[in-house]
Amino acid sequence: MDPQTLPAYERDLYNAVKDRYTVSFEPLKIREHKLQLLKIIDLEQILGGKDPLKDVSTFPFWIRLWEAAIVLSDFIAGLQHVEGATLLELGAGLGAPGLTAAAAGFQATLSDYEPLILDFEKINAAASKLNNVQFAMLDWLDPPEMVQYDVIVGAEILFREEFFEPLLGVLRKALKPDGVVYLAHDSKRRSLEPFLKLAEKEYRISASPRKLRSLDEDKVILLNRLQPR
Repeated sequence: MDPQTLPAYERDLYNAVKDRYTVSFEPLKIREHKLQLLKIIDLEQILGGKDPLKDVSTFPFWIRLWEAAIVLSDFIAGLQHVEGATLLELGAGLGAPGLTAAAAGFQATLSDYEPLILDFEKINAAASKLNNVQFAMLDWLDPPEMVQYDVIVGAEILFREEFFEPLLGVLRKALKPDGVVYLAHDSKRRSLEPFLKLAEKEYRISASPRKLRSLDEDKVILLNRLQPR
């Protein structure tokens, strides 16, 4: 991916990011869709000396392409949907599932809580030659007035229990009454079960395990579907 081929606005964003971090584009193929994801190569540049092993809340989860995001992207690529269907990705990070949705024909919105993350998402959308994507700053603790979406998705977004209730509040505001939520997480993530127990008061929940093969170890990703009761 040649950054000089980016549109002017996204090229300026890229240059500003490149001045602060060591970055590189990485291709990602999801079925017939080809994405380009800009990633930070040197983790220490963004950790700033913090030790994520001592406090997991300091780890910038958004900078990594998680296996759950790949599984969720593949699932979204196969979803049947009507023309003009809308999709919101929560905690989008690099944006693979939301960008895949846009490539598959959804009107997609990528959201996160920090301007820098949205800059990466905007660059990735432009690098992937997608123009049916919007971007939204979204603080779950203080959500703005929101339009409602047909589909809401998220990959590896359940890692802090204090965000469970705020997340449910966002879903109440942003999901259409006949909409559906898809969440993808590593099956070993301990916070998944308590969240689903909380959510089952309002949603019918189903689960489907998906195995992602890798050179290191096979990952089992749980794909959960939540539909309002």
